This record gives sequence, C-alpha cells and structure tokens, in this order.
Amino acid sequence: MMISHGTTRVTATTMFLAPPSCQRTLHHLQVGRQSFFSPGIQSIRFSDKKWRQSQRHSMFLGARPTLKDGALSVNGTDVMTCVPENVVVTPLTNSSAFMGASSTVMDSRHVFKLGLIQGVRLLSLYRFKLWWMMPRVGDSGSDIPVETQMLLLEVKEHESSDEPNYLLFLPVLDEDFRSSLQGNSADELELCIESGDPAIVTTESRKAVFINYGENPFELMKESIKLMEKQMGTFSHRETKQMPGILEYFGWCTWDAFYHDVNPRGIMDGLKSLSDGGTPAKFLIIDDGWQDTTNEFQKEGEPFVDGSQFGGRLLSIKENHKFRRQENGAPSSIPNNLKEFTSYIKENFGLKYVYVWHALLGYWGGLVPGASGTEKYRPEMRYPVQSPGNLANTRDLAMDCMDKYGIGTLDPALASQFYEDLHSYLVSQNVDGVKVDVQNILETIATGLGGRVSLTRVFQKALEKSIAANFQDNSIICCMGLSTDSIYHCKQSAITRASDDYYPQNPRTQTLHIASVSYNSIFLGEIFVPDWDMFYSLHDAAEYHASARAVGGCAVYVSDKPGHHDFEILKRLVLPDGSILRAKYPGRPSRDCLFNDPVMDRSSLLKIWNLNNCTGVLGVFNCQGAGSWPGMEIADQEDQGSLQISGKVSLKDIEYFEEVAGDSWNGDAAVFSFKSGSLCRLSKYSSMEVVLGVLQCDVLTFSPIKVYDQKVEFAPIGLINMYNAGGAVETVESCNEVGSSSNPQLRIKGRGSGTLGAFSDARPKSCFINSEEGSFEFSQEDNLLTVRIPARTISWDIVLSY
Repeated sequence: MMISHGTTRVTATTMFLAPPSCQRTLHHLQVGRQSFFSPGIQSIRFSDKKWRQSQRHSMFLGARPTLKDGALSVNGTDVMTCVPENVVVTPLTNSSAFMGASSTVMDSRHVFKLGLIQGVRLLSLYRFKLWWMMPRVGDSGSDIPVETQMLLLEVKEHESSDEPNYLLFLPVLDEDFRSSLQGNSADELELCIESGDPAIVTTESRKAVFINYGENPFELMKESIKLMEKQMGTFSHRETKQMPGILEYFGWCTWDAFYHDVNPRGIMDGLKSLSDGGTPAKFLIIDDGWQDTTNEFQKEGEPFVDGSQFGGRLLSIKENHKFRRQENGAPSSIPNNLKEFTSYIKENFGLKYVYVWHALLGYWGGLVPGASGTEKYRPEMRYPVQSPGNLANTRDLAMDCMDKYGIGTLDPALASQFYEDLHSYLVSQNVDGVKVDVQNILETIATGLGGRVSLTRVFQKALEKSIAANFQDNSIICCMGLSTDSIYHCKQSAITRASDDYYPQNPRTQTLHIASVSYNSIFLGEIFVPDWDMFYSLHDAAEYHASARAVGGCAVYVSDKPGHHDFEILKRLVLPDGSILRAKYPGRPSRDCLFNDPVMDRSSLLKIWNLNNCTGVLGVFNCQGAGSWPGMEIADQEDQGSLQISGKVSLKDIEYFEEVAGDSWNGDAAVFSFKSGSLCRLSKYSSMEVVLGVLQCDVLTFSPIKVYDQKVEFAPIGLINMYNAGGAVETVESCNEVGSSSNPQLRIKGRGSGTLGAFSDARPKSCFINSEEGSFEFSQEDNLLTVRIPARTISWDIVLSY
C-alpha cells in the first residue's frame, strides 16, 4: 500500500462505477428497497446421503476465488458479477485470496464498488452501533448493511443441490487502513477503507478483504482466522491463548445490581445472599462506580441529566471514598482501602477472583487534564469524530454525549506507563483482573495521532503488555471493542463481550440479545471466548438467558440485586462448589439457521450447538414475537404474544459430533429434553419436532449410543437436574479387558451432585458410587437409567455392573 503522510485535507469520498458492460443491468435494477430479508427462507433439508460429507472437517475444495471477465467465481460458479476493472484479486491458497481496489485519487477514505450480488442467501455481521455487532440476513447486495465486518454467502453449484458450499468475506486491516463492507440500493457490494486521520491517505488497498471458500462454514471460519493470523501477525487464534480461570466458575457483577451506586456493604450483602442460597459466586466484577472521578456536568442539587454521566473523568488511579476511610474518620463499615475490602470478601465468601472495571482511557470522559493524579500522563481534551459508517446506523447515547463533553485523552506515548501504574496498583490491592470498557473510542479520536489502526495498535500493545506483567491469569475481559481495529489487535486477550448490553428493563431486547451473541460468535469465537454478558436470575426471561449461557461455552455470571435471586434457575447452572458445567466451544447457530432470521421471519427457531467431553448439546429458542431488530421495527401484532414456532432438530445440528461419537458409534443417539424430562432414541438419519412459544426454550442433550463389551448399549446423559447435563460427564469406559467373557462393567467419571441420567438397553445389577453402593432406578419403557448422587459430592466414579 502507498501511504502519504501529508498535510491534513478533506476531499470527497471516491467511488467507482461498474464497467460499461454492466451499466444497462444496473440501470434496470430496482432501487430503494426497504426489506432486508428474503421472506419464507426454509431450513436446509436433511439428507441421508450427505451425512458424512456434512460432518467432514476438511474445507479445502481446490476452488480458488478467481476474477475473470468481470465476474468473481469459485469452483466454476459466479458469485459476484459486474466487477469493476479497478478491483484486484490476489490468490493466497488453493481456496482463498485477497480482494482490493485502487483509485486515481489520494484520500483517507474510499468507497469502492466490488460487484453485483443477487439471488444468494447471505449473512452479515455488522456494527449497528460504534461498539457492537449484530446479524442480518438477506439475498442480495442491498441487504448488506453499512459497517459489515463479516459476510458469508451460500454457494450452490446447481439449483437442485442439497448441500451448499460457502464463501466467506472478511474485511481486514491493510497497513494503516481498516476495511468494512456494505451494500447499496443497486445490489452492489461496496468496500470502504478508512484511516480515521485526514493526513493518512492512499490510492489503493490491495489486501482489504480476505476471501475463502469451503464446505463447512464453521471450519471455513476457523481456518480463515488461522490463515489471517499468520498473514497479519497482529492477533492470535483463540486456541493459542491462555484462558482466564473465571471461565470455569460462577460469578456476580455489580452493574445491574447497583449501577454507579456500588458500595462495599451492598457487595457483601450480594455475596452473602448468593452463598446462603447454595450458589456461591467465585468471581466478582466490581463494575463502574469504584473509581476516583469527577463530573463537572452533574451539579450537586440539580436534576440529573441523562447522559451527563459520560462526561465524568478520572482524577487518579486509586479507589474513591466509598472504598476507603477518610483521614478525618468514617463509619467503621467502610474499609481502610480497597485492599482491605478485597482481602475481606475473598476470605469470608470464598472468592477466587476479584476484577474491577475501567475504561480504556481511564473513564468514560478520559482523564482530568491538569489534575495532580493524572498530569503525568499529559491528558489533552479531544472531541470525537465518528465515521460516516457509524453515523449511518443506530445512534448511541454514550457516543453522542462523549461527542458533546469531550474526552481527556492521555498521551499515546505514555499508554504503557498509565496501564502499568493502574494495574500494578490494583495488584497491590489484591485485585486479580480487569474488565476494560469503551475500547472502540480510539477510532473517533485518531486525527493527528497516526490514524485509527495505528492508534489502536499502540494502546492494545500497551494494555496487553501490562496485563501480562501484572496479572498471572491473562485476567482481562474486553468490552465495547467489537470493531475490527480492536479485534485484529488482540494477541493475548481471550474474552470479549459479544453483544450490546443485557437490558433487564426492556422486554423487547431479550430475544435480540440471544440471537446476537450466538451469530456474532461465529466470527468472534475464533479469536476469543465470547462473553454473553450478565443477566438477572429473577426475571421473566431468566430461564431463557440461563439456558443460553449453559450452551454458550461462555462465562456464567449474574447481576442480581442482593436477595433477589431465583435459586431454582441458578442451581441448574451452578454446582454447590461454585463451578459451572461449561461446554467446550463458543456456542453458535446450527448450519440450517445461518441464513434464517430467528427474530423476525415468524417461522424459524434458533438452534445453538456445542459439545461436551462425551455429549453434544443443542439449545433451541423461540426468538420470534418479542422484539424487532433496530432499524427494522414493525408494529405490534395481536398474536405475537402467543406465536408458537415448530422446527426440526437432528444429530446433523451438532457440528463435529464425531468427536464424541468415536469409531464405535452405531449411528443412534439418546436425546434428553430438559424442558420435558423425556428421553428418546434418535437415528442420525432422522429428526424430531420441537414446538416453542414466545420466549420459550429447551436444552437437548445428544449422547451417542455405543455398544460396550458387545453386549450393552449405553449413552450417558449427565446430571439431568442441570441445563447442560452432559457437561458433568468426563469419561465413560468399559472396566472389562478386551475379549473378556465376564459380565460387562462400565465406569463413568464426572462431577457435581444431583441425578445422573443415562440411556441403557438393560437394567444394571449393581451400582457403586465412589466405591460405596448406590441406589438407582431404571425405566424399561424409555431405557432411562437414573442414579442419585449424594449432596455435596464434588466428583464421582460410578461403576455399573450388568
């Protein structure tokens, strides 16, 4: 790329028309389309013949994307036509390439037309706010929103083809420019590249978009991110990162419990009520409200102005008066300092980890210029400037207020010093980690600081250096950082918030939240463990959220007010020792959901798949009838509150099921429904129907039925009192030597207390739990074997004799 560091200047955005051969076609296209969705999209039909093909890991097809005669083709199929002559495609592997474009004009922001997309099912993940992504589906270029950061197309070689292939577009970072995709009313795909600084200009970006083609969408994404990791060298794949310990435990965040009014007494009350109820929090996030800040826009005694809180600025890196005793004395309930408080709650409530919140630039409004506690970082007032892409989507109160009040931005050259000072102080106060918020703000203040990509690189490197130096557990949760500027600079950070906030007071966002986090995890899940956010356990949608966290493979934490808990729901997520049954991978929509709209098409269920050590798990959610995507609001309909949706589920919904099925699998599975408590046998070539009402869900455990010792058919379900039952089972094996004529014996190892369920084709003769005889029940009707595991059992070794 050619970069010119010249005098600051603003020029018109450069755009390119399609070649003359496509002018007539474009002239006759319908423009100004309002609908973003193709109505009546149906689930992919189950194909017996294609089972093995659909489960294959290999995605390389030897079909490199090529550009010829104005068309982008893969494997002989044109996926984009009317490609302008200034667009270039550079091969990378036998299935991938880079796409870019050039201009005759030097500028800091370009919008290039790439070509025409029509008649193909597609999924976009786009930034609908500065901070956050959400999904959108459609069938043409006009359905692709501004600020799209991932685009997936379904590619069928023939109209009647049962099994599609997939083409993935990932706009990336090319030198100092960040890329995004968008469609226009003429169904053209457009590429936007921008530096965020009028002084950082170019005429071209030849590696703006990475393209890859494959037959398994999840393997395609995984291999694409790994390829990009090697090509870019600025970020790392999730599998290479150290996982913070909080992921294996239940936690509590103070935000929705107290908001800014968080205080030591309230925190202790909340920890006590969770512990007394049998679901002790093992990690705590002290959210916004603990820092030493000032706010000139909130006058004491005057009415509160909504949004003025975002004008607050940091006075020092230390805790505020609520968490320390003043020199003139204070009530004894106030700790001497943050260290005394964190030490006390760890000792008295068994906490393993205490995290605290801070913004990337200290606080929402940055640092106070000229204050004794901040002057060493040379803060300077800056007023954010949002890009046209951000302004084209949903407005955000926080961003609007920061535009108004400004941000005290520390000197980028002192970022490492700031984070080192802050984090080393927190470590001295017995704090174990941080949640770092407001990360995308950098792109709005990059003028004169080298541009958005360069500035993000500086801060992200400084941040991760400090985390590595001060916290021993890679203890950081990234938040409000879903721009690719940030995503593609995370070499160490392993957790990021995957969606807009959980809003307990807004009933119309509950379904949107679950849909967003699951679809966003298709992309984010290859770089991070996506964080699906906190929720209330005592809420109309509590079970809905709890079930999602159970299949999400994410951290599980609530933000309940002290004493306001539903322990029946919490005990389906949390074991008595405070650990959780976390699934192995980031939860993502099943393959036949990828191009459906589970929120607004009024016909689709959302299915989220995952795996445990020995089982698969599928969360099924009715997200219809309770809310609308931003920008697509529809008038309430009378029957929405009772909208029932039916859908098919099958073993094909669980990707990589062969990882738990193994070579000895006979092709059938036992399926347990948490909602109904029922067990059935399902062939891999068949499906079953699920019917759910608005805001209803079910969690289905799929366990491969295997033959042990050539005599017993058996499949563990797990702790059937837990949403993710199979997460409790660690191993299942035969106790008999190969070829032995002895009666079969099976050993099942796992953890947690409650009721262990399993499919068994025969009644065992005996059951021993940790070498002591245990009781069990067996139903001949549905082959459900249940074993009662004593309360307070942490781990178990069960031997069944037949």
